[in-house]
Amino acid sequence: MAQPTTLFVGLDVHKDSISVAYAAEGKPAPPDFVGPIGTLKRDVDKLVRRLQSKASRLVFAYEAGPCGYRLYRDLTAKGLECRVVAPSLIPKRSGDRVKTDRRDAVELARLLRAGELTAVYVPTVEDEAIRDLCRGRDAARVTLRAAKLRLKSFLLRHGLHYTGRANWNAAHRRYLARITLPTPAQRIVFQEYVLAVDEQVERVGRIEGELDELASSWRLYPVVEGLQALRGVQWVVAMTVVAELGDLTRFDNPRQLAAFVGLIPSEHSSGPKRRQGGITRAGNGRARRVLVEGAWAYRYAPKVSEAMQKRLEKLPKEIQDIGWKAQVRLCRRFRRMKSRGKNANVVVAAIAREMLAFMWSIARKVRIEA
Repeated sequence: MAQPTTLFVGLDVHKDSISVAYAAEGKPAPPDFVGPIGTLKRDVDKLVRRLQSKASRLVFAYEAGPCGYRLYRDLTAKGLECRVVAPSLIPKRSGDRVKTDRRDAVELARLLRAGELTAVYVPTVEDEAIRDLCRGRDAARVTLRAAKLRLKSFLLRHGLHYTGRANWNAAHRRYLARITLPTPAQRIVFQEYVLAVDEQVERVGRIEGELDELASSWRLYPVVEGLQALRGVQWVVAMTVVAELGDLTRFDNPRQLAAFVGLIPSEHSSGPKRRQGGITRAGNGRARRVLVEGAWAYRYAPKVSEAMQKRLEKLPKEIQDIGWKAQVRLCRRFRRMKSRGKNANVVVAAIAREMLAFMWSIARKVRIEA
């Protein structure tokens, strides 16, 4: 009997083990379960040699998860096909209430053979490194915000409330230096809270400095510069969007990009009834958050500020024109939707979705010029 030409291999990947099952091409038989293997490179190499003796072509698939893309890169480096699939898009039977590693691996192999799995975008090593640095900065900002909140809450409990802008400027620093608490224990706590804020400020500064230095030589940095032609899209927003989403031009049209970020309305329609709800919130939450934050800038009348003019001077005329077109259109749309009584959050989500479409257009221009 001739050997099958292709084996579809499902991998249920965990920290300490990988459960393996395979399905032969063109056969209705259920997938065969191989069993669990280790996660070391030698364990995967041994599995590959074993399966290559059964078929001339191997196609692997595993779910995207906390173990990252190391397995994908190891397999593709050998010239093998591998797909990292989106867990949320894996078809599931409504009545299935049993979940085991074996069943997951077998189901992945079966669905891979049937062509029912949706692969995710796998960034390059360089792109992932920049993304990790952006996420490290984001985590440091969250920790800094928490440290400031602890300090302000401590002072408020003791009747001390700063009436100015508590943005850690020179005036705020002088106010903190004048504070005197009644007991030694409270003075110690106060100083520790202040030191914690100082440490986090320095940490954020270090990470931002490293990010600025490394990003300047990144292959996608011209796109980052181009996106800053848009109002509300400063360096941090542009870096976050490109680092999280990668090459924006890999999407065929802006609608696909907006759906990927989760900025399109949800819908539940049946028969003649068409019902749309809030945005789907699918996809990358970090990119969606900074897009929504940037969209608030369009509630003001169109204007090119001094800071924005400095950003525009570095960009080609074609990209500057896209930025001004976006500003005029989105500012007008913001006011029009608000005048119709739309909720501000609904308006901002709509503006963020259209702003993302302008980002896609700018990315295409940058790519052509590069």
